[in-house]
Amino acid sequence: MLANSKGEAAQKEEAQAVAVAALGFIAADEDRLGHFLDLTGLAPDDIRRAVSQAGFLASVLQHVMSDEATAAAFATENHLSPEALRRAAHRLGVYQD
Repeated sequence: MLANSKGEAAQKEEAQAVAVAALGFIAADEDRLGHFLDLTGLAPDDIRRAVSQAGFLASVLQHVMSDEATAAAFATENHLSPEALRRAAHRLGVYQD
């Protein structure tokens, strides 16, 4: 049972790393960042605080995945398959079974 918990923790950490990369992807482009800030109501200075809040990283992945072209560009840039992106979102609670 403990080994399974460690595996689940590692998978969640991996999913969080994907979400952090997604945030970097958003922040790297002025238009993407502006759109994200407009939708979330956050100011650029709020993002550092928001990262530590429960659910924020899931919302970042959900935002990236809400647009097929953005999701594809992010996955390509980060050498992720669409399935790996979906798995990360699922592990962070974006999608429920």
